[in-house]
Amino acid sequence: MQKGTRAIQVARSIKEKTKRESEYIEAIGKFYEHADQLNHRARVLNFEKAMEKIYQDYPGDTETTIFYALALDAAADPADKTYTNQRKAFALLNPIFEKQPLHPGIAHYIIHNCDYPGLAEIALPAARKYASIAPASAHAQHMPSHIFTRLGLWDECIQSNLVSVSAAKCYAERANIKGHWEQELHGLDYLVYAYLQKGQDALATQQLSYVETINEAYPVSSITAYAFAAIPARYVLERKMWKEAATLPLHPVNFAWERFPWQEAIIHFARVMGSVNTNQINEAKTELDTLKILYDKLAKQTDKILEAPQVAVQVKAAEAWIQYKQGNNEKALQLMSAAADMEDAMAKHPVTPGEVIPARELLGQMLFQMNKPKLAIEAFETDLKARPNRFNALYGAGIANEEAGNKEKARLYFTKLLETADSKSCKRIELQKAKSFLSGL
Repeated sequence: MQKGTRAIQVARSIKEKTKRESEYIEAIGKFYEHADQLNHRARVLNFEKAMEKIYQDYPGDTETTIFYALALDAAADPADKTYTNQRKAFALLNPIFEKQPLHPGIAHYIIHNCDYPGLAEIALPAARKYASIAPASAHAQHMPSHIFTRLGLWDECIQSNLVSVSAAKCYAERANIKGHWEQELHGLDYLVYAYLQKGQDALATQQLSYVETINEAYPVSSITAYAFAAIPARYVLERKMWKEAATLPLHPVNFAWERFPWQEAIIHFARVMGSVNTNQINEAKTELDTLKILYDKLAKQTDKILEAPQVAVQVKAAEAWIQYKQGNNEKALQLMSAAADMEDAMAKHPVTPGEVIPARELLGQMLFQMNKPKLAIEAFETDLKARPNRFNALYGAGIANEEAGNKEKARLYFTKLLETADSKSCKRIELQKAKSFLSGL
């Protein structure tokens, strides 16, 4: 905030500027004004209103329209699942994209603006175009995978991030960056996520092993911290490696984890899930206590409006599974349902391809273990609507339908699983069970 406020002061002091330039400066200044009195949300809305006035004052101006669309996206209500602001922003950006398909900013902004389950489909043309606009840019190569991930297009996501990671390494070498650049790690997170959804565990293992050799990253940022925590957590949780999850280490050990409680919480949540599934309830409770401490730390930070709720979901999910393993099924379902509802109501953080394990999916698994297959089907199908082609959700929907006697729906989900996964290389028992069911029809 101090740097931004100072930049506004310097900009205002410049005498030779146009009326429109002054208006832009004053608009962004609205975000920094009264920061000690207004919360982040209020200041973003003030910025949006100021940008709307500029847009109205200069109708038809391309760059003004683009900047206003960005303000709309920034001011979108995370709880608004009709995506009012995002749809309005897309309506402004897409006509410009159609006229200027090589404009590097517009394709990028459309992807960010539509990085939601209900909007990703309309951003697919921009996603597929963006990589060709800036072929040497690691971020430009990576950004399309936001949309590919939303739509469960795993092969395209993998290709996007293989190129992105390669470009990031080249840039880091040319720029003499000490350690691994954050864009490399960011791409690796999405890459491992996609490999796991394909059941390409050997390739995921290869990338995880590589990440475990990295001890220094530049800059030390939210992006690098997230990748360091999420990649190993996804690996063990997606594959139900509970013993390994229970003792998952924080890596690198010399990283400034105290600055990143949201990311650190991912590791402790993985440990909870590992502990409860290996009947180590006391250890799970200890990790839950740490999760609560990290949540309290985040809740006190006014700029963590996306991060704190995500840890709150993890806390509730952890409590649910501890209750379940202690035999308190009713309380467990109450907590797990609440966690899933909370998660469904919030926005995905832009740094992540998705939750390390969706709460709605965990609810489905709990319901299935409680011999409630019909309710489990509902949970898995809801999960798949927001997160298409997730390996464990497809399998969960298939096996729950099989248990409920819905052979045709089980066939559809198991067939989709075989189509989505790399059936030649995948050795997971889930895929073998799907094949066994289909061969018995």
